[in-house]
Amino acid sequence: MSKPRLLPTGNCWCGCGREVGLGKFFAQGHDKVAESALIALKYEGSVPHFLHSHGYGPQHSVTGDAVDKAGWEECGECTTQPGYRGAKASVAKHKRKYHKPDSRIVDNN
Repeated sequence: MSKPRLLPTGNCWCGCGREVGLGKFFAQGHDKVAESALIALKYEGSVPHFLHSHGYGPQHSVTGDAVDKAGWEECGECTTQPGYRGAKASVAKHKRKYHKPDSRIVDNN
């Protein structure tokens, strides 16, 4: 079964009634508000219950599946494994912040 094609309506999908820009579903930050509200309504405000109901938890990594199945990336420069995981732009930002080139290295050639 395929997912329906959703179209922006010009109003925020969280239900606040705010007008949003062309091609947008949410006012800034309201996607997270809607996500939190849904978790509060359906999972007693518990992210662990939300994850468990979808088959995830310590025994089955949601971020690992996102890397394997949803185009997320994993930072190969982290010393801990698994490394930081996220969308491509998020991993790039993580690398810039935590894996800066060592400015102490001097090329004497």
